[in-house]
Amino acid sequence: VQLQASGGGLVQAGGSLGLSCAASGRTGGVGSMGWFRQAPGKEREFVAAISFSGTNTGYSDFVKGRFTISRDNTIDTLYLQMNALIPEDTALYYCAAARDRILSANYYSTQPTFYEYWGQGTLVTVSS
Repeated sequence: VQLQASGGGLVQAGGSLGLSCAASGRTGGVGSMGWFRQAPGKEREFVAAISFSGTNTGYSDFVKGRFTISRDNTIDTLYLQMNALIPEDTALYYCAAARDRILSANYYSTQPTFYEYWGQGTLVTVSS
């Protein structure tokens, strides 16, 4: 499975950006998916995750109420809509996928070690 993230860029504080992550290859077993980010000098941290069914979603406290995760399984694409961006959101954003569809369509994890596949990252820069 290959993941290709896109949509990053430079935006002013208070602005919005939408990220996409297209999955390709043998995606038949892909289930839960998530977004993580890594700022310079910091460890990778959880941003948001979604179950295969799309029914269950989770967010970090830092982005709750501002970011929305969604997916379109018909085209194997994951999304992250980011609103009310602040400079602290500046980071390299990674999408991730787990091959857990056979286990549950309603599960997701906030732990990076749960995910087997990772995209290359897309840079989001928020200016003050």
